[in-house]
Amino acid sequence: MNDEKNDSDDIDQSSAPLIEHLAELRNRLIKSVVAFAICMILSFTVATPIFNFLANPIVNILKLNGQAPDLIFTGLQQGFMVNIRISLFGGFILSFPYISLQMWKFVAPGLYRDEKKAFLPFLIASPVLFLLGASFSFYIVMPLAFDFFLGFQQNNEDFSDLVGITYLGTINEYLGLTMKFIIAFGLCFQLPVLLTLMGKAGLISSEALAKSRKYAVVGILILAAIVTPPDVITQIILFTVVYALYEISVILVKWVEKKKKENLDKDDFFDNGSEKI
Repeated sequence: MNDEKNDSDDIDQSSAPLIEHLAELRNRLIKSVVAFAICMILSFTVATPIFNFLANPIVNILKLNGQAPDLIFTGLQQGFMVNIRISLFGGFILSFPYISLQMWKFVAPGLYRDEKKAFLPFLIASPVLFLLGASFSFYIVMPLAFDFFLGFQQNNEDFSDLVGITYLGTINEYLGLTMKFIIAFGLCFQLPVLLTLMGKAGLISSEALAKSRKYAVVGILILAAIVTPPDVITQIILFTVVYALYEISVILVKWVEKKKKENLDKDDFFDNGSEKI
């Protein structure tokens, strides 16, 4: 009877921390959802200025072509749904730092001090690289891509035999394409963070990455063909940028391996010194 009672006590004691962790996770998730909802509402109130900002690349090119910078919507509810999409996107971007902080507070107590120091730079680098990728897409890639697409228009001002072809873009189509560009380039810029973390965990090595360059080239070309519109210019730009990030990742993984080896040599030195003493 005493053994059974001790076993049940052990089970109760082991389940208590699990319940506490689940309760804390629930609280963190609730706080994150509330923050996202608040940021989404705030974004909805300024959805029109946000869309006007996102429309700058296409507006500038239309003006250069001597066209009216207009976009249309063909469905009665399309304008409202575009504002909803903008509020969802903006709400996530605005609340992401707070959500990351909540996830960090949940995970950090279970990490050693060295693990915290090692993981924190990656937590900071990830949103910075995403912002760099999104900015690169918005200010460099999108104007080039839209200028390429608009080059297929045909003017028929003199009533010749040519058929007049004019761009009449919908706001829903434009927003979807813009978000695709921003998210694709933002995620691709996460490559150094991902590969360096894997190198720090010992899952990959700089030597393996260097030997896999030809496979990386093929993979990046396939990725560029999938995540970008079907124009050669955008695909070449994305391939060039992502491959450069791959080479940077090789250098970073090599640096991580060097630091790891130095720490191991230092530990061996102190261990040997203590044994001699």
